This record gives sequence, structure tokens and C-alpha cells, in this order.
Amino acid sequence: MLNLSTKDYIYEKLLPKVEKPGRYIGTEWNSVHKDLNDINIRFAFCFPDSYEVGMSHLGMKILYHLLNDQKDIYCERVFAPWPDMEKLMREEDIKLFALESRDYIKDFDFVGFTLQYEMSYTNIINMLDLADIPKLSSQRGEKDPFVVAGGPCAYNPEPLAEIIDFFMLGEGEEQMLEVMDVYRQWKAAGLKREEFLNMVSEIPGVYVPAFYDVSYNPDNTIEAIKPNRDGVPAKIKKRVVKDLNKAYFPDRIIVPYIDIVHDRIMLEIFRGCTRGCRFCQAGMIYRPVRERTLEELESIAETLVESSGYEEISLSSLSTGDYSRLHQLVEKLMSKYGKDRIGLSLPSLRIDSISLKLLQDVQKVRKSGLTFAPEAGTQRLRDVINKNVTEEDLINSVGAAFDSGYSGVKLYFMIGLPTETMEDVEGIADLGYKVLDRYYQVPKAQRGRGVNVTISTSCFVPKPFTPFQWEPQDTIESMREKQKHLQQMLRRKGLTYNWHDPELSYLEAVFARGDRRLSKVLIRAWELGCKFDSWDQYFNYEAWLKAFEDCGVDPDFYTIRKRDFEEVLPWNRIDVGITKKYLRSEYKKALKGETTRDCRTVCTGCGINLLQEGGVCK
Repeated sequence: MLNLSTKDYIYEKLLPKVEKPGRYIGTEWNSVHKDLNDINIRFAFCFPDSYEVGMSHLGMKILYHLLNDQKDIYCERVFAPWPDMEKLMREEDIKLFALESRDYIKDFDFVGFTLQYEMSYTNIINMLDLADIPKLSSQRGEKDPFVVAGGPCAYNPEPLAEIIDFFMLGEGEEQMLEVMDVYRQWKAAGLKREEFLNMVSEIPGVYVPAFYDVSYNPDNTIEAIKPNRDGVPAKIKKRVVKDLNKAYFPDRIIVPYIDIVHDRIMLEIFRGCTRGCRFCQAGMIYRPVRERTLEELESIAETLVESSGYEEISLSSLSTGDYSRLHQLVEKLMSKYGKDRIGLSLPSLRIDSISLKLLQDVQKVRKSGLTFAPEAGTQRLRDVINKNVTEEDLINSVGAAFDSGYSGVKLYFMIGLPTETMEDVEGIADLGYKVLDRYYQVPKAQRGRGVNVTISTSCFVPKPFTPFQWEPQDTIESMREKQKHLQQMLRRKGLTYNWHDPELSYLEAVFARGDRRLSKVLIRAWELGCKFDSWDQYFNYEAWLKAFEDCGVDPDFYTIRKRDFEEVLPWNRIDVGITKKYLRSEYKKALKGETTRDCRTVCTGCGINLLQEGGVCK
């Protein structure tokens, strides 16, 4: 542990020298501080990105308080130190520490990472190095903490297989406490490190990579992934919380001293999605849909408003407009909190779920930004990806916004989608013009001032457990060409065009569908200086290319190569409840331009009801 003088040194000498000391204070409102004499298990909850990004993550808020509500567990937060802080830490030989106690995390029982984005993986390597924890799981000894990981990227755990001791797949509220129970038993018995891994591998949803061997074909595809010992599961099934109303949700959240990305109450109204967009991994892996009741949401909102002092509530879900009682919820919350100037924001609205009444209710306190995601510029391509929205839906929705006084909207699209042509790309610009024209149809005295239609395009990344998991990614050159074409088309006043870096999306695709041979690439890239890769000012594509070259790995193998249906994919041992038969059927329908109905209207047979006995779809 750090001695007292070293803790004071961090606070008094290091923090005044960094850009944002508030990232490292650890004494924010509602942060948890415990007497170490009462603690049996110490858990470092690590977010491999900046404080501002990590503190906006709802999963961290839930699991942090879930663990700390256990009397003998102390969960503390750890974020990737910003480069200015890291430089000072390395100069002063300060190891990576937890915010609340400022103790070194190498002395904790668990170091847990949440995997929200593939391009944060080098930060994991950097944080382990800063903590003086061996980067490879095979090199960790009896005194080292267990390095664990969960989150959406854990559904393809293989690129981190040589780094993470075990993965926790699925929703963690129940699973996390089961892991802690096993650890208590193991610790009390004084057993060896490997014996704990054996014990924890019996918990549903836990994957220990070292317990599985991977063999390869001469063409570098995977021949087989097989258990190398008895007793480990052939398939690792994700964990699902069946009843969201009974799931743990904190009655308080930490209020930072500095601005963060989402600085508000996040009220999770439901989990899952029934729309079936074929590009969307979240829509597949978070099934089934489970809603919280209106009464439960009112109760949570009241508790969090009182304990946090926040003046904004964000209704959180994959598709907020699909909550079955959205209008009643908005009316109740605005009626209760509007007089106190506590506003609502509605992210993730679909363009076919907005109404003038809803917009008028939401903006009674203040206007929040409006974002819509048509995803594709033509109806043909929207049918390919099963978006199930039309141009008329979009114009009606933005029209309702403009009619109620909004003057700015954001439209999100993707380029590089399967079967895309340049006509589809040009359709993005055409939609932008039509949205702008709809603004000018509002009488001048009625419309908001300063119109701005922001069009953003990301580069399509094929993801595991989607119908497009077998598809090649578009080439960097092709995506650049499409971006340049849109730049030339979107030059009208009132239109703004933003785009993503194709090189970054290329690397995202490598690690989204990669295998465990990429662990050595990650470490080599870190050795070459790669970290904070999702931040433009630190992204170094040339260093990444050198890392692949040094390791003898061809990144194109993971990106622009089409997979056969029978190929053994790196994530074949993982069961998210969506069957291969369903994904293959959806892929074939995509190529024909055939759509699939929202499964709230009719079951489409994805397989999620078979994941647990009795079924959990609602």
C-alpha cells in the first residue's frame, strides 16, 4: 500500500501540476469510503479511458454501488490517467492507484475492466503496466490480483485472451455477487490461484481463456476451440437478469467535481431491443427486452434527484421511443419536476417514434438536442439493414421538431454497409437537403433561429453476433472516396458534415472479430506508444501497422475477408441466445432486401427464449 506521506504527495504535489485535478480527487459527492479493517475483498473497477468518459457509464454506477453495499467488499474506481498525469506518475515512480483510498491496485484482490470499445484495449495494457501487474495472465503469480473483464466487447474475448484471467459475460448484477461468494470460499480455504479459476469457471457466464486451446488451419482460420481440462463448459452462456424491476439499481450516484460527457441522472427504462437492425450488435446481445414499470421508474427518479441534486434526467435505453409507456412517463416526470426546473432528455429516439406532443412536453423546462439515425441514405439500403423506417418517417419527425421551435437536428448514417453503392451514399446528402428544406417550410415567425442540420457518417464495422458478422469491411480507400464525395455534396448553408476516421474503424474491425493471436499485437502496439487510440490527438496508425508487421499478423485477414458460414469464428464458444440459424437467415434476407418485423409484434424465432428455461421475452 501507499504510505500516508505518499498519498499526501499525490494530492499536494502531483495534482496541482495536471490539467484537470478533479479527475483524481476521489472524494466526490456520494463516493464511498470504508474502513479497511472491515474489508475482506478489494475490487478496483477500472474504466480504460478518461475520467470524463468513464464516469458517464451507467454500468459502472450500478456495479460500484452494488459491490459497496456488501459490508466486506470495497470497490474503488480507477480510470486511465491522462498523459500529463501518467508522465508525472512515471517520473515519480507512483503506481496506478484507486481514487478513493489512493492505494496501489496491484495489492487489490480484483482488477476489473469494463470493455465498452475495442480501441480502448491498449489503455488496458498501459494501466496494467502502470500498476506493476504482469500484462500476460500466464505470468501472474499467487500474490497478483485477478484481472477480470466484462461489457459488450467481452462477447468476443479472444483478442484479450492472453491478458485477462477470466471474463464475465452478460448482465453482472447477479453474476458479480456469485463470483465474490466463490472468492470468499477460496480465500478462506487458502487455495492456489488456479484453483480459484477452476471454481469460478463453474459459474454460468464465466469464461477462463486459459482453459481452452485454439488450433488453426493452414489458411490461418480457426480449426477448433476445445477445453483443455474436464469440467469446463462447452458453451459459455451470457447472464440475463429476468426481472428488471427486481434488479439492483443504486439509490445514489457519484456527482463529479468536473464536467463529464453525460453529466446527469441516467434512468434506465428498459433493456434490449426488438427492432432487429442487422448491423447492430447491441440490439442482438442485449436481448430480450425487459421493461421497468412506470411506478419503479418514478421511485428511482425521486431517489436519485434527492440524492444527487442533478437538474436533468436522461431516459436511457437502446431505443427510448420504444418504451411502451413513454408518454405517460414523460408526463409524470415533467409534472413532478418541471416546476423545479429539472429537465428531461430523450436519447436514442427512432425517427418513427417521435411526436409533437412528446417534444412539447420535453421542452417545457429546456430543449435538449435531437438526434435521429436513418443509418442509410436510400430505402433500398435501409431495407437491407432492416431499419424499417422511411424517408416520410424522418421528414415527419424533424418536421414536428421544427414546428415546435427546434432549429438544430443531428442525423447519423453509416457508410460502407453491405451492398452499398455510390447512389446510396448520395442519398445521404439528398436526405440532408430535404430535412433542411422542411425547416424552411415552417413560417418564419414560428421557426427557431440559426438552422443547423448536422450529418455524421461512421464507417460500418461488422460485429460478432450480427447477421453481418460474415461480411467483409469496406476498404479504407473506398470509405475515403465516399467521404470526399459527401464533402463535395454537403456544402449548402445550414448543413454541417462530420465523419469518422476510416483507419480507426479499420482497427476496430480487426479487434471486433479477431482471435487470440492479437494479444501480442496489442502489447507490441503499446510498446510502440499506442494508447488513447480513440482520441484523435493520440491515434498513431503508422505505429499500429508496424505492430502488425512486427508480430507477423495481417490485419486484412480480420477486416476485408468474407467468412464462410461454416468457418469456426473466435466467439463460437459464447452463447448470447441468438442462434446461428437465425443470423444466417437474416443475412440471406438482407441480400434480397427483405425486412423482418419488429419482434414485439410477432416472434421472429431468434432463439433468445431458449437461453433460459421458461423464456424471458416480454
